[in-house]
Amino acid sequence: MSEMTVSEARARLADVVDLARVEHDPVFLTRRGRRVAAVIDVDQLNDLIESAEDLADLRAVNAARAEMESTGKGPIPWDQVKADLGLL
Repeated sequence: MSEMTVSEARARLADVVDLARVEHDPVFLTRRGRRVAAVIDVDQLNDLIESAEDLADLRAVNAARAEMESTGKGPIPWDQVKADLGLL
């Protein structure tokens, strides 16, 4: 894991991109000693986005199951869903 100032990264942009892309090592950019951004490999970013979406889906499923348990209502049958949407 690398860290450098925004000014240094600006001067060495190609090196920063190569470090993130080839080494798969995120480069944290700092301003006044605080991390303000990061440069990471695009494949790693896509993996993170996909994982975040999967986690959001799992949380939605758990919330739906908790709601069904708390209300005592079960799942809506597929035929009823189709009928409600006018798909029959």
